[in-house]
Amino acid sequence: MVRIVIETEATGPVPAELDEMRCPKTVAAIVQALPISGTARLWGDEVYFEIPVEVGPEAPVEVVRAGDLGYWPPGRAFCIFFGPTPVSTSPEEIRPASPVNPVGRLLSDPAGFKKVSAGAPISIRKAE
Repeated sequence: MVRIVIETEATGPVPAELDEMRCPKTVAAIVQALPISGTARLWGDEVYFEIPVEVGPEAPVEVVRAGDLGYWPPGRAFCIFFGPTPVSTSPEEIRPASPVNPVGRLLSDPAGFKKVSAGAPISIRKAE
């Protein structure tokens, strides 16, 4: 496990963990690129942003849980999931646009990401 901090103005610093067990190549590439800054984009109850990592599908999943972190290969994006997306088939389901590599989880309530606005600065760094 690699501890990280995801930060936006709206959320402040949010602790999270990257788990290299399921997607070791993806997590290693993300860790190597840290710290990363970007611009938040929104898709339903998902915040995502492009990162300087290029990895193909690795144990991809089609459905995630609130608080999951994923890497979306087609968009080279880091994704933070906190609720349904436009392609979810029920209010309880969280479905990415296409399969994501599961890379970790938030260690606090993901609902804070509902306050993030499109275009807001967002960053990821290793935890101290």
